[in-house]
Amino acid sequence: MFKFFQQVGDYAKESFQAGRYIGQGLSVTFDHMNRRPITVQYPYEKLIPSERFRGRIHFEFDKCIACEVCVRVCPINLPVVDWEFDQQSKKKKLNHYSIDFGVCIFCGNCVEFCPTNCISFTEEYELSVYDRHELNLDNVALGRLPYKVTNDPMVTPLRELVYLPKGSLQPHGIPADAHRAGLFPSEILEQAEEDRKSKNSGVRSQE
Repeated sequence: MFKFFQQVGDYAKESFQAGRYIGQGLSVTFDHMNRRPITVQYPYEKLIPSERFRGRIHFEFDKCIACEVCVRVCPINLPVVDWEFDQQSKKKKLNHYSIDFGVCIFCGNCVEFCPTNCISFTEEYELSVYDRHELNLDNVALGRLPYKVTNDPMVTPLRELVYLPKGSLQPHGIPADAHRAGLFPSEILEQAEEDRKSKNSGVRSQE
């Protein structure tokens, strides 16, 4: 008799657990049903990347001093810096620089710690190739001018949801001068500077 009740209890417990799993799956389905419908007609339409998007790295050969800081801060020691010591100038002379984007994790350490700012991120994210060895870009390929979606006359740039004006959910037909709902980092800094000045002036008036 006790074994029968135990089997009934196990069956009820498993049924409750199965119902919970079904409810979790349906909650994800309903969440996607409530999202805005949007289809980007790629490659004729492309989303504008954010201001801190980590795309292809742009390298300026003339600024590099071959200090190899980018190699030391890279989690996988990825950048290849080939240099030789110039006896006349008593400085390092850069011969070759390359990064394999098939291995790069786009962490941004090389960009952040570069002392001469010769490395920077671009908005290029189309890095698909047929041969993975083509992703190993040298200093000539890295020195290409960065591609911007907004400067391409063959592409219609579309804004992400966070860059749309308040109340707008569709990126099509938004005027270029329409301000987004949130503030840009530069605007946040300006607002913080104004708040600091007003606070200081209030303290002085009280004195």
